[in-house]
Amino acid sequence: MEKLIYDSYLEILKEELVPAMGCTEPIAIAYAAALARDTLGCMPEKTLLQVSGNIIKNVKSVVVPNTGGRRGMRTAVAAGLCFGIAEKELEVLSSASEEDIRRLDAFLQDAEISIVDAKSSHPFDLAVTLYAGDSEAYVHIVSHHTNVVCIRKNGEILLEKPYSDEAVQPPENRSLLTVEKIVEFANEVAIDDVREVLQRQIDCNLAISQEGLTGKYGAAIGRILLLSYGNSVHNRAKAWAAAGSDARMDGCELPVVINSGSGNQGLTASIPVIVYARECAVSDDMLFRALVVSNLVTIHLKTGIGSLSAYCGATSAGAGAGAGICYLYGGGYTEIAHTIVNAVAINSGMICDGAKASCAAKIASAVESGLLGMRMFMHDSQFYGGDGIVVTGVENTIRAVSSIAREGMRGTDEEVIRLMMQTERI
Repeated sequence: MEKLIYDSYLEILKEELVPAMGCTEPIAIAYAAALARDTLGCMPEKTLLQVSGNIIKNVKSVVVPNTGGRRGMRTAVAAGLCFGIAEKELEVLSSASEEDIRRLDAFLQDAEISIVDAKSSHPFDLAVTLYAGDSEAYVHIVSHHTNVVCIRKNGEILLEKPYSDEAVQPPENRSLLTVEKIVEFANEVAIDDVREVLQRQIDCNLAISQEGLTGKYGAAIGRILLLSYGNSVHNRAKAWAAAGSDARMDGCELPVVINSGSGNQGLTASIPVIVYARECAVSDDMLFRALVVSNLVTIHLKTGIGSLSAYCGATSAGAGAGAGICYLYGGGYTEIAHTIVNAVAINSGMICDGAKASCAAKIASAVESGLLGMRMFMHDSQFYGGDGIVVTGVENTIRAVSSIAREGMRGTDEEVIRLMMQTERI
């Protein structure tokens, strides 16, 4: 295939499939806080956290790792200040000791932390301002979790990147993604080019899934699925993915390799494919190629939607997983395209009401849609253009779903945030 596309797809995988500990929105807050503290040069006397509504939605109900079971934005910013290591980015809280956690408890008792609405047009927008005596430090992140657009100290700009108040545009290389080219890339990619990034995804995501199945986390959706519906490969694919979410939503300190900025999407796109690959006893190389399909399809679906919206990201990842499993069964472009269309026709419209225990159940539902979408085409059944949101051609359907999620569900997003704020826990 064209070198430009080949190199771009490799770059996308390396950019997107990175490890993160805990739900990525509170971790982004902790990262910004740690970076601001380093810029200030000391612990602050006062802290101002400005956040967009979608960040509030995704932080208020999840446990922040290494905080003794604490939740919310106040905890996230305080943890970043007390023991965050900014250089570790999305693993900023990974090196906490017992003494660090005790210091966090003491800090939170008296800390002056103000949290306000950023009133931003961007779904993902957060800024941390720290004050100590006459000194001030400011860090601003927009669009995605580590995209620092401004660092300032005492009015002096130390870093500044341009960004628009209009909707954030995806990186240029994402425009090269198509389902047809993704399948071609999966067929042709040199395994050594993707081995490291995909093996890390396998190792990390399997480890937290196993932890979720054996530990007491969240709503225990993974364990309930196995207890209720048995040990078939179909049920294991859903249960193991859900169990990883059970653990990470409840503060498990194991890292997850994310996809499209989300650990839940990383789990959904990878674990079902791994479970089916083991069941089918395929080679490691075949598993890597199937994961290429799953991950890139997920990224392709999420690109037009945006990082945070009212549309549950697990839906895209479930379709990606279905595509990857279809590839394991020998599916080519035609079979994979129909699997994707069928899957998004089933589950599109599932709302995102923030990161919390029920995400694990939504993951199970998303994986079910991906698997059913695949089985439909295997049994000569499919949804056609004109069936609801389905448009003739997989790329046209992906664009239609993106438009619904990004534009059509904007009012839904605002109403979800309004309702969630009535039971505010920040």
